[in-house]
Amino acid sequence: MIIEICANSFESARIAQECGAHRIELCVDLSVGGLTPPRALIEKVVTELSIPTHVLIRPRGGGFVYSEEDFDTILSDMTFCKEIGCVGVVSGVLNSENGIDVKRTERLITASEGMEFTFHRAFDYCKNPIQALHLLRELGVTRLLSSGQANSAVEGIELLKKLLAASNGDLQIMPGGGIRSNNVLLFKEAGFKMIHCSATKKLIDGQQTDLLNHKVEGHSDPAEIRKITSLLT
Repeated sequence: MIIEICANSFESARIAQECGAHRIELCVDLSVGGLTPPRALIEKVVTELSIPTHVLIRPRGGGFVYSEEDFDTILSDMTFCKEIGCVGVVSGVLNSENGIDVKRTERLITASEGMEFTFHRAFDYCKNPIQALHLLRELGVTRLLSSGQANSAVEGIELLKKLLAASNGDLQIMPGGGIRSNNVLLFKEAGFKMIHCSATKKLIDGQQTDLLNHKVEGHSDPAEIRKITSLLT
């Protein structure tokens, strides 16, 4: 089972590599759900580490309906990622009706040619998830990152199972959101081939606290990553 770690720094990416993760999603500003990391950080991770790096391309917080200026920034960042050798990019655009923006997604796939393309959790705002899934399949997206339109992937697991069945093996379904060592086996038992998690903790007032619950920055937790990898191998 493939383990993808959400890494918000070089240190987190290094920890993920050393602890047996298969790839990372590199981003910053997890407090707003993740944004595009600085180009210097992307380059440092790609050139100094060997773990396959997928970069989150999201220019700002808030919704996923973008202005032309925002979209130009997305395209520029994708071009940079391709030029320096990133394995993949993670992005997504919606239209004003909270559906997949087909024309812009086509442009993103063209811009990311040669890299894997993951459509991220913008999908979780789509009003008709099965229809949206079929559109992504037709567009040729590599994989879908989703919490099953719930606060966590555990809460959304029933929809995730439906998406997995509907994908027909043509589109990889990667559950993400609140996945930890105490629930990761639910996804293995359900037939998923990969999971996305942050495995991050930070000391707050002397206590270790989940990043997902408290929305604070912190490095990946080596013990948690190793525990997840041991459960899935």
